[in-house]
Parts: sequence; structure tokens; C-alpha cells
Amino acid sequence: MNTVPSDTALAMTVAGELRVLVGKLKRRLREETGSHGLTWSQIAVLGYLERTGPTTVTELAQVEGVRPQSMGATVASLEEAGLVKGAPHPTDGRRTVLSLTPTARAWIKASRAAREDWLFHTIQTRLSPAEQKKLAVAVDLLKRLVEP
Repeated sequence: MNTVPSDTALAMTVAGELRVLVGKLKRRLREETGSHGLTWSQIAVLGYLERTGPTTVTELAQVEGVRPQSMGATVASLEEAGLVKGAPHPTDGRRTVLSLTPTARAWIKASRAAREDWLFHTIQTRLSPAEQKKLAVAVDLLKRLVEP
């Protein structure tokens, strides 16, 4: 005999399916842009700098949950690739503030456009107009899940 209320059971099922689906969608979107020789750690650093602005190696290491030495190696490779540049910290000359280069910003913009283009064409070709409207409603519901 099922003792879990049906609405609770449904929410549990949807939560599991949604977790798996979001993971698959993330992987598929990553495939569409390719890494262009960058590791996922390097891509994460570029994304963080793009979202939050200039920061230090120590702050990046804390955010990514790695040691500053490991983050230093990641940042050094990004600097060598011309994607990140360092400047002296305004109040602490021993520290360096890292920021994106114009090359990195262009790569991020192109990468984002490629993902959105794939998603747009996939929605347009695989879903009927009525299904596209349902998807729009579902996107609004998903927004509510992540908003504070």
C-alpha cells in the first residue's frame, strides 16, 4: 500500500527526472560550442570573471573550491592563451587583479550565441507551436525554482 501522498510522489518523481534532464541539457549545450582546447576549469574561471568582474587568484580558488596554487596554474594558462590579464591590486601591491581580455569576451559571446542558436533551432524544429507555448510556461516555472 502506498503511504506517500500522490502530490508528494509526483514532486519526487519530477525532481529526479528534472535533475537528469538538466544535466543532459547542460552536456548537450557544451557539445555545441566545444571547449576550443580549454579545460572545464578554465571555462569556469572565464565564466566567473565574465559574471562578476575582476578578481584575484585567491578569490577564484575559494569560489571554485581549489587551492590557490592550483588556481594559479589555471590562471597562468589562461594568461598564456591571451584570455586573462593581470593588473596590480589597487590597495595591495602584493596581489594581482585578474580580468578578461577582449579575446576572451569575444569567445564567450560567440560560445553563448552558438548555444542559443542550437537551442533555438532545436525548439523550432522538434516542437510544434503549441508545444513551444507550453515550454515557455515551463521556463517561467523553472525560473521560480531558482529565484530566492
